[in-house]
Amino acid sequence: AMFRPMRRSDKALPEGEVLEMLKTCTSGVLAVCGDDGYPYTVPVSHVYADGKIYFHCFKEGHKLDAIRGCDKVSFCVVEQDNVVQEEFATHFRSTVVFGRARILTGDEERRHALTCLNDKFSPLYPQEGAKEIELSWERVCVVEITPEHVTGKGVPNE
Repeated sequence: AMFRPMRRSDKALPEGEVLEMLKTCTSGVLAVCGDDGYPYTVPVSHVYADGKIYFHCFKEGHKLDAIRGCDKVSFCVVEQDNVVQEEFATHFRSTVVFGRARILTGDEERRHALTCLNDKFSPLYPQEGAKEIELSWERVCVVEITPEHVTGKGVPNE
């Protein structure tokens, strides 16, 4: 696939900072090809692990229908959004991921992704998290995004 170069390449962040942003931010906005050709965006809580992005959701809905129809997605995380009034500008730190989404079906890969989510969001509750995974097992869907192109933009970390 051909991806456009960043227009403001002077604002490009190093890959390490971009991946760190994906790891530390707790939510991002998923963009899919929705109904009637309309883009559909929805915020999701995610984890970045093993070079993949994972999130969970209910087993039916707009985003899953869209992913089944077209696996190409975009995922955006905003780490910083500072309005600087006197500059008439906003200083952003954000990343955009272009990739392929896959609904996980194997028990092992689903459990791994859900455990990664629990380790990120409830690290102090590993046993309770494992119980929650089992309790929600039949009704939870897990999606994996494999990044194909990742860009980050903003002011570098000091």
